[in-house]
Order: sequence, then structure tokens, then C-alpha cells
Amino acid sequence: MQSSLVQLQPATHEKAFSESAPAGSICERIALRAITDPGRSALIDGSMRLSFAELEDRSNQLAALLRDAGAESEQCVGLLLDRSADFVVAALAVLKTGAAYLPLDPATPADRAAFILADAGAKILLTHRRAVLQSLPADLRVIELDASASASIATSPATFDAVVPDPSCLACVIYTSGSTGQPKGVEITHGNLLNLIDWHCDAFDVTASDKASQVAGVGFDAAGWEIWPHLTAGASVHIADEMTRRSPQTLRDWLVAEGITIAFVPTVLAEQLLHSTWPKETRLRRLLTGADTLHRRPSAGLPFVLVNNYGPTECTVVSTSGTVVPDAAADGPPSIGRAIANAVALILDESLRPTPAGEAGELCMAGALVGRGYRNRPELTASKFVAYFPASGPSMRIYRTGDRARLLPSGEIAFLGRLDDQVKIRGYRIELGEIISLLDRYPGIEASAVIVRNDVEADAALVAYVVGARDSRLIAGDIRAFLAARVPDYMVPSRFVALSELPMTANGKLDKTALPAPDADNLLPGATPVVAAPAMIEGPDSKLAVESKIAAVVASLLGQPSVRRDDNFFMIGGHSMLGVQLVARIRDAFGVKLTLRQLFTAPTVAALSAEVARLTEQLLSK
Repeated sequence: MQSSLVQLQPATHEKAFSESAPAGSICERIALRAITDPGRSALIDGSMRLSFAELEDRSNQLAALLRDAGAESEQCVGLLLDRSADFVVAALAVLKTGAAYLPLDPATPADRAAFILADAGAKILLTHRRAVLQSLPADLRVIELDASASASIATSPATFDAVVPDPSCLACVIYTSGSTGQPKGVEITHGNLLNLIDWHCDAFDVTASDKASQVAGVGFDAAGWEIWPHLTAGASVHIADEMTRRSPQTLRDWLVAEGITIAFVPTVLAEQLLHSTWPKETRLRRLLTGADTLHRRPSAGLPFVLVNNYGPTECTVVSTSGTVVPDAAADGPPSIGRAIANAVALILDESLRPTPAGEAGELCMAGALVGRGYRNRPELTASKFVAYFPASGPSMRIYRTGDRARLLPSGEIAFLGRLDDQVKIRGYRIELGEIISLLDRYPGIEASAVIVRNDVEADAALVAYVVGARDSRLIAGDIRAFLAARVPDYMVPSRFVALSELPMTANGKLDKTALPAPDADNLLPGATPVVAAPAMIEGPDSKLAVESKIAAVVASLLGQPSVRRDDNFFMIGGHSMLGVQLVARIRDAFGVKLTLRQLFTAPTVAALSAEVARLTEQLLSK
């Protein structure tokens, strides 16, 4: 009987597990580009353009500073930097010293950032924003890359003898949500990254003439996937600004205007791009997507090929990959393809035995992509990175993904969801247990549960269920603020449902199927509503009428009965994708050209109303 063991390309078992390392290092390959084609553009960040020679010089100068500060092999250097050319220069400089870079999203709450830096044992931090940091490890050296520091670094010699790392050496550490209430760091080696780079360049025919986009957040493992394969191939990397990367229409226009040929776009945005109109001059030839379950297929006639990708951070971004073709008659969502080069995907039962082909099991990965383990978590590493003994051949070190999958007749893999409570929201992997752990610490909450629901918003949304202590008065806005100070915004539930008790199954486990859908009767109050309904306000153009209409739109999008005029949209359950919808509805309602940027600067009902009034006055004065 055929077992559920699948590979991307026909290969012998021995080839899949070859111990020979890819030639060269990331630093050597980029340095070679600086020698052979120094003037070619490497990084485009708005109006800033860095050639390969300039990238090499700047990273050498920063590497010298880092070496003098003590950066060395197996040590982490934190990068709390904006998505920018500076981030790429800094990451490359860290690699040149032999140390590993530790990317931190600038939106990370201060306490969480401090925990990650301490947990990783980082001794150096490069940042744009030292002033906002708190409770940093006492032995951490902070280097602020402000204008004066950059000018000082620029005076250093532009030569540096980069460390040539062994493939087993640590290259980066990516922190993901942890089930114990604390994030955990995944250790990725140089060999892991080089395997990803070589597979990517070969699978997608990357050449120096390509232009690649960079849209993923720096704390997301996909950012490294967007950067390193293309730079080592001599291609240019174009960094999209924050507004562009959040709006499907703006992103499409930017991809076309920049002449991007290869782009990674998170699933939520990619699904919208698939049904957009693309102009004839579009140069995009590959649209890579991943991070969430892909539900849509491309329509016929698109100028690019859609590639669906799957992979946990523990397996170096991408584990499986497959082209998705237009097929209106297809039954079910697209597959996640097959295992990438030098990797094997196994579908195993609870006893780690291959399931019969077509039957569901746990997806496990083996090969050159499997990371080293978790930073300072030996017990967790031992439970997730385990030995597998096939019926024939040598044993393999596998990573147990915790995802359910089955083998399709085509040899591709169907993704069936999680075995546990780990989910993905807006492209970010989340352990629901971390949110629950924090909720249970909130004063007045006796018990809690968090699930993902697909029936409360256009996209999947986190919904929290809380049981309050007797005489407690729980307010959703207060709980959101508590969570927002401790976790990123994508981990803050959009709805909070009050329950007298959590439903249980006969064996005492949480009965998730019995958790009710959020409605006006069970939602925790956000606060005392102060905005009346539009019908209660006299004068359709009055200030209160405008506020009331905008409040009604915000409440409708967030599934709440009412909102206050001073509630921050992003603090009461809103996010960038819902923000795009809010801006569009306000445009339609008032006939003004409101932008997503204006929503970020005026995120309350009151501020949005004032902005609408200002734009309306401008229109009337013309």
C-alpha cells in the first residue's frame, strides 16, 4: 500500500537527505554580486536606491561596529527596525560577523520585546526607536541607528572579513506565539536558509533581471524569504511602504508601477488580487502566497502564475509549494503542493506510522529545511523535533507540524487544519493558549476561551469567551487595552462574549461547538454608547448626524451594537483589512476621498467626522 510520503521532484531517498551543504554563504554570494555588477540596484526603498556595491559597503561598515561591540557566532543581535533598507543592511551586517539576527516588529509591545531579547540572550540591539523601549536587559548594548549614528558608521572602512559560517551555525531566530503565554524562538541555520534560497531560485527561475517585492512584516519569517534569494541572485528587492502593503488595489498598482516580476503576498490580500483587473503592461510573472488557507483559485487570463506555499517557521518558511491553476469546476480549496527540494513530507498517525494514501494524519517534515529547534527550550524541542524510523532506510529527524493533511491522488497535499489550537490570523501564527493565559490573568475573569470564527467578519476573526467573577463588571475596551499592551494587535480578539460558564463535553473538555456566535445579547459592553442613531438627529449635515452615521458604519463592520465617539477603531477590534472597508464605505456615504493613511491618523469617530467635514468643505469651496 502506498504510504503518505511525498516529494516535490522525483528523487532518491539518499538525495533528499544529502548532507552536502549548498555552495557559498549568503554573505559571499551578495559580495560576489557587488564585484561582478556593482552598479546594479539591490534595494529600492521609496526614493532611496542602494546598489550592490553600496549594500556591501554599508553592511561592512556596520559589521565592523558590531564586531567591536562583541557580536560573534551563536549570539543573537536584535533588530528592532522598520521595514526598510536599513533593516536589510543590518541583517546582512549581523550575518557577516557570524552572529544571528533576531528580527522584532516595531509594533511589538515594549514588555514583549524586552522578554524576547532576554530570552534569546541578545547582547546587542540595533533600533530606530530607543526612546520607546522599557525594561531592557541590563547587559544589552543598544545602538540607535539615527542620523548621527549613521553618519559616524559611514566614516568606517568599507572592508570587512566576513565570517564563513558552517551550515550548522545559527543564522537567525524568529519568535512565534507560544502556548504557555510566552513567545518561543525558532533557531534557523545557514544551511536551512541556503536550502530555501537554492530551491526558490531554481523553482521560480530567478535571475538578476528580476524585481522582487518586500511586503511582509520584519518579524514574519516570510520577510527573509523575500530578501535573501533575490539578493543572492542579483535581483533587486523593492520595499513597499506601509499603506501600499495593506490595500489590495494600492498594492496592485504599486506592483505594476515598480515592474515587479516576483511577489509574495499574504493569502488574505492575494485572494483579492486574483479577482482584480490587471493592465497589459503588468510584468508580474509569479505571485507567491501563503500564511493562511487559500480558498480561491485564480481566474483565467491573469498575467501571472499563482503559487500556493505552506510551511511553519520551524521548517524555514516554505515546506511545500504548488502552482494553482484556474479550475472553476474544482471541488475544495487548492492544495498546498508538494515538498520542496531536499525535503520530504510525511503524513503520520499518532504512533508516527505512515497513514494509508488518502487518509488524514499529522503532516511532518524532514530534510534540509528542518530548523535546529527552539531557543533555550530543550524539552519543547525534544517533543516537536523527533526521530522517525521508516520501515526501510535510515532514521530521519522530523518536525511535527501539528497540522492535519492527507495525500491527494495527484501526489499533492491537502491541508485540513490544525490538530491543536494554533491558528493563523492575517498571516500571523498564533497560539490561542497565549491569549487565554493572558485573559485568565485579567482581574474579574474566572475562565476564558478563544476560538477563530468565520461567521462574524469577512475574514477569520478571533472571538474571546469570558466568564466573569461575581459582581465584576467587565468592559471589552478595558480588556482590549490590557491585551494590546502585552501582545501584537493581531492577537487581540475582535469580539468578547460574556458567558455564565464555559460549555463542556461529557469528558470534561471545552465544547467548542457549543460556544455561541456573538450577538447583541451576549457581547460584553464596549463602554456606554454616546452616539445616537442617525434617525434621532435633526439635520442630515449636522455634526452629530455625521458622527452618528460614521459610528453606525464602524459598529456594523465590527459587529458591535454601538461605539463611542472617542473609541479608537484599531483598539476596539479593527485592523488594516477592515480599515480598507471602512474607508470605502465613508467615501461612498459622504462622497469624499478619504484615505487609509487618514484613518490611521484619525482613528476615532470624532476625528473621522472632523476629517469628513474638512474634506467636504474643500469640495464645496471649489
